[in-house]
Amino acid sequence: MISRRGLITGGAATAAGALARIDSQQNAEVGAQVDAQASAQVGAQASAQVEPFYGVHQAGVATAPQANAAFLGFDLRKDLDREAIVRLLQLLTDDAARLSQGRPALADTEPELAANPARLTFTFGFGQGLFERAGVDSPVQELPAFATDRLRKQWSGGDLLVQVRADDAVTVAHAVRMIVKDARSFARVRWTQRGFRSANRRNLMGQIEGTVNATDLDRAVWIGQGPLRGGTTLVLRRMRMLLETWDAADRVAREFTIGRRLGSGAPLTGTAETDAPDYARENRLGFPVISEFAHIRRAHVADPALRLLRRPYNYDEGLTPEGESDSGLLFASFQADIARQFVPVQRMLAEGDLLNEWVTAVGSAVFAIPPGCAPGGWIGESLLS
Repeated sequence: MISRRGLITGGAATAAGALARIDSQQNAEVGAQVDAQASAQVGAQASAQVEPFYGVHQAGVATAPQANAAFLGFDLRKDLDREAIVRLLQLLTDDAARLSQGRPALADTEPELAANPARLTFTFGFGQGLFERAGVDSPVQELPAFATDRLRKQWSGGDLLVQVRADDAVTVAHAVRMIVKDARSFARVRWTQRGFRSANRRNLMGQIEGTVNATDLDRAVWIGQGPLRGGTTLVLRRMRMLLETWDAADRVAREFTIGRRLGSGAPLTGTAETDAPDYARENRLGFPVISEFAHIRRAHVADPALRLLRRPYNYDEGLTPEGESDSGLLFASFQADIARQFVPVQRMLAEGDLLNEWVTAVGSAVFAIPPGCAPGGWIGESLLS
């Protein structure tokens, strides 16, 4: 038998439950509205963060550097012929065209992760192995050996490069996953190198990167004739930094090594980062203020047409088993002619750069960067079709 109290409390509970369901429904509706508004806002932001994919040049070269980058080096399968390489490039071009515009790639199992492109760009590069497999003369040659190199196979070489850059790390990770998944039947990953950079452009040694960079891209970067017309070349160097011993050097020694003040980035003969270094100025003892072995003097290129377009990214892999930092710089250099532009600078650095005491090249790879393509086309079409 139900008591009066039980009936009252039971009725109250029923009413409370009904009210709770109403509140829950209202909250769900409000939540859905908020989610819809947030999604619309994200969509609007995403549309404002889209870099064009199609064009005369590939994106990711002249594009303003994004915060995050991943460099993927692939080895093509040994049984791959020219026809299969074309299929691979058509597939990867379609992936890149979709993802860079905030649209999921075909068969994308996580399409939501493609919604925020965050200025996502893809840049494809061809190594000597790809040209050999396709039966085409390679327009690029491997670098000569430099005395300071300590190259490791795990960070060097490769038949195909895919550079992925975006301002969002999740966007980069998703794009890398899609590229690797769709390339799996054609190639295996030889190496993956991930990097990051900050708005203040400082590397892990505290130096400001990119003070003097190529600005005349038509002469210094883009190739004006031949099968690579509209394209360029890329040298990717993995530079290991010995941060423990760098930390042991005092500030005067560090600035003397670089030839610039660490705080402002100004040359030792100036007050602002953009001041031109005065290599002729001497101190009171008659020695050059900027040493003849300082990094900026050894890397100096007077002719704007021969300068490099540098797109460096920091890397940090934590600590080695010995407890030392495994950190450094992924030095990406774009130039029209490797032999005329990159090699002379690297020789000067290898022969007498004070920074060699703390920086060592442990990886190196060279790629031809084909021109861009039009809608319906694919990257590499001018070289392999």
